[in-house]
Amino acid sequence: SGCRWDVEFSVNCSFTGISTIPEDTSQTAITADFSYNNIKTFRCADGRSEEWMLKHLNLSNNLISELSLTTCRNLPVLETLNLDGNAIRTLALDVPTPAHGSQTYGKVHRLLPALKVLSVERNNLNRVPRGLGRLQSLQTVRLSSNGIGQIDASDFQNCSQLKDIHLQNNKITKIHPDAFRDLNKLQVVVDLRENALATPLPQILISLNFFRLEVGLSNNAW
Repeated sequence: SGCRWDVEFSVNCSFTGISTIPEDTSQTAITADFSYNNIKTFRCADGRSEEWMLKHLNLSNNLISELSLTTCRNLPVLETLNLDGNAIRTLALDVPTPAHGSQTYGKVHRLLPALKVLSVERNNLNRVPRGLGRLQSLQTVRLSSNGIGQIDASDFQNCSQLKDIHLQNNKITKIHPDAFRDLNKLQVVVDLRENALATPLPQILISLNFFRLEVGLSNNAW
């Protein structure tokens, strides 16, 4: 496949022209770099039932347009996922509630239980991906340079561990007053620079703790 093993547990497949994840990729790899290729689809399971030991996965600068992470049950220790510079319009994180009486009814599957950093910058998202709250360990979410138009009350619901939210350079015109209200661990930055906000945000700002929080609001329409 042209991939290079840099050290014992690191595989580098960047700039190799691959269009799919090589089947011979070792499940013991801790870091995998598949950036700058022609990958159009990525399926976590993809016929592999064994758990991968991956902690850091780089899929940036490929051709991915739609992606579902709801089947990612074989990446239990993944901490960082880089999807920057693709063409992602839809990023699925939520799953339908099982029907009453089905075999999966009442069962809760923790999606990517160790994921701390999700980066989806420079894509084609028009809204915050639904289901971010299923990523129970998520601390940083980067959604800059997309086409997101508004932030709803439920977009960051149950994201109890979030510390950083990056929304710079979108098309945001409206933010629900309660969008960030229950994110008690926010402490570094809510980056809303270079959007289309036309009115001040007193209700939102009052709900945030300015003694430990940096908020970026420059280059908006006001």
